[in-house]
Amino acid sequence: MSNKKLLLVEDDPNLGILLEDYLSLKGKFDVVLCTDGEQGLKAFVDNEFDICIFDVMMPKKDGFSLAKDVRKINPTIPIIFATAKGMMEDKTEAYNLGGDDYITKPFRIEELLLRINALLKRTSHQNQTDEPKATQFTIGNYTFDYQTQLVIIGENQQKLSTKEAELLRLLCLKMNDVLTREEALLQIWHDDNYFNGRSMDVFLSKLRKYLREDPKVEIINVHGKGYKLLVN
Repeated sequence: MSNKKLLLVEDDPNLGILLEDYLSLKGKFDVVLCTDGEQGLKAFVDNEFDICIFDVMMPKKDGFSLAKDVRKINPTIPIIFATAKGMMEDKTEAYNLGGDDYITKPFRIEELLLRINALLKRTSHQNQTDEPKATQFTIGNYTFDYQTQLVIIGENQQKLSTKEAELLRLLCLKMNDVLTREEALLQIWHDDNYFNGRSMDVFLSKLRKYLREDPKVEIINVHGKGYKLLVN
């Protein structure tokens, strides 16, 4: 089996080389290391990757701007942000851009590798083991195809990120019933901590926006319990 291909964009040369060596040797990844955002975008366009790790504070193009450009090309590739900044605004921005994880420097390289493998395992499991009967849903005037991660209404299609698709699928499976906050966090993030909860709130806001063309469809908060996808 060939190694997974990883795009690492890190402007600190010492840290970049250290991560490249460790992930290549211990993680068995084929790592492409870039030192600024522009270089990283060119590498992404020229190659196929399984996962990306972006430093946030970089010259020429920062990690958030790079992620926006990458998402236009591939809306579903897993992205981990790494940064010395630990402010809540940065975490919120990371998840707003469809980031799948966020790690704050300084971090243990072993922890980063664990996060990478967990993320790849989740996306692989999603792609390989879902039952066909649970992949297509009708939501009012919308059609949601979980396998292709598309929400369709009329001639319009909206491509979802992996976590958006996972969350909408859980809501569809509980349509007109309560999806508890804990259940969603544990099934998708495997941890119901505060930061993952904030991340889920971001994805719920996006799903509400995607479904706003049909007034009969809404995602409501159920106080103290969770959420409900209502279709009238």
